[in-house]
Amino acid sequence: MTLLFRYLFRNNLQVILPTLAVGTGLYLLSDLFDRLDDILEAGVPGNVAIWYFVAKTPLIISQILPAVFLLAALIQLCLMSRDRELMALQAGGVSFGAIARFFVVYGLLWAVLQLGFSQVLGVAGERESARIWQEQVRGRTPGTRDLTNVWFTDDNHVIHLEVVTPALRKGQGFAAYGLAADGIHIDTVIRAKAFTGTAGTWKLQDVEVFSTRDFGHAKLPEMSIAIGQDPQDFAVIDPGADPQRLPLWQLGDAVDKLRTAGSNVEGLRTAWHMKLAYAASLVVMGLLAVAMVTWRDNIYLATGLALVFTFLFYTMFTIGSTLGQKGIVSPPIAAWGADILVGVVASARLLLVLRPRSLR
Repeated sequence: MTLLFRYLFRNNLQVILPTLAVGTGLYLLSDLFDRLDDILEAGVPGNVAIWYFVAKTPLIISQILPAVFLLAALIQLCLMSRDRELMALQAGGVSFGAIARFFVVYGLLWAVLQLGFSQVLGVAGERESARIWQEQVRGRTPGTRDLTNVWFTDDNHVIHLEVVTPALRKGQGFAAYGLAADGIHIDTVIRAKAFTGTAGTWKLQDVEVFSTRDFGHAKLPEMSIAIGQDPQDFAVIDPGADPQRLPLWQLGDAVDKLRTAGSNVEGLRTAWHMKLAYAASLVVMGLLAVAMVTWRDNIYLATGLALVFTFLFYTMFTIGSTLGQKGIVSPPIAAWGADILVGVVASARLLLVLRPRSLR
């Protein structure tokens, strides 16, 4: 680690940590004012209400981190410019390119931290806060949301579920159509009134088994069948479920399984790419901060521009997400479009500044 890296790293921490604390506090305060009436009306105990906001804090931090990173980097660079440190660095042979490289590497470190933080503590905290809101404030019983008329394929079976409760991994009205070796004809039909399942094994109750080869028919009180699909994965196709509440690895696994089952997964693929693109936006914000300082180094103007650029970036990010969810744009382009656009503009500005004067 070079002396420049250590210096910039230490200075940035002195800015980003207080900025992150203030941003998180303002976000929580706004959320408190928005939800306080509902919490008081529901008679939620004080310790539960406090835990609700504590559980939301990791997700809030991961959400505001790109904006905080941009603002902190701009403040740091503007203060260095005001104190003539940037001029001294350039006089000593340290160009804006070296500073930009630092913020790219530094932004990458924060991106890894943001991704891990959001997908572990953030997801767990969001689930816990959602549970408290639904059970304690709204008074709804968990695990009661049902899906109806679900079709999927698993190995050599085409399976239909009349009703399934993903959260409880059970349902009613099971039918499995076993395909022959040619993959076209059906040689067995299994029907059951009720079922429970986990990935690998489903247990059926009140079962009837039909064979089309010899027209055999058998009734069984229960039986087990090997099915790789986990009923809980169907929660992500529930219109009321939020795929963002699934960790990155679980969401990716669900996308693979549902795609194999023939389900439309464009929305889920978009959500998967959005998680990665949002973390990567920290690298883009670092480039943008350096590019902005090469244009204007006034701290007040830079702060205002940071808020404007943050608003524009989040707007592009949201529009991309919507287009990807609706299948209008491919998921990678929808998720990464904002990062690519801002990154190209910031890089173009830096290349213009770093170009030798004789070539300008």
